[in-house]
Amino acid sequence: MFSHPAHWLSFGFGSGLSPIAPGTVGTLWAWVAFLVLNPWLNDVQWAGVLLAGFGIGWWACTRTAQALGTGDPGPVVWDEVLAFWLILWIVMPASWVWQLAAFLVFRLFDAAKPGPVGWADRLFKAAPGQAPGWAQGFGILFDDLVAALCTLIVLALWKI
Repeated sequence: MFSHPAHWLSFGFGSGLSPIAPGTVGTLWAWVAFLVLNPWLNDVQWAGVLLAGFGIGWWACTRTAQALGTGDPGPVVWDEVLAFWLILWIVMPASWVWQLAAFLVFRLFDAAKPGPVGWADRLFKAAPGQAPGWAQGFGILFDDLVAALCTLIVLALWKI
């Protein structure tokens, strides 16, 4: 994790190194980090964090995938962090129960990859034997952003 700064970020500051359910642990880390940061950031600052997080995250996820020699390494959880921050930014302020619902729906979409999430996940996969590149780094982030969008749609429909 410490061999390159990209790994530190892409591994969710170590949360992705969990031996059990790294994506879930990364999302839990994102939730806690959001709750810590949110009182200090306004909407414009959150937008900046998310945009910068996407750009820097694309670089970090790409470099880490290249270092690990796989297109979507399990310990890379920056995609979950960024996507869940986006969800929380949009739904907040929200009760603890509503945040939990957002967490559970997002994890369902991210893990099961139904419909559009599965399509987004397959869209940027490398061919067998192909080294990971910028497209795969983008793909790491893209399917989770689609999962975030699907989560927000479900939550909006649920709220009606």
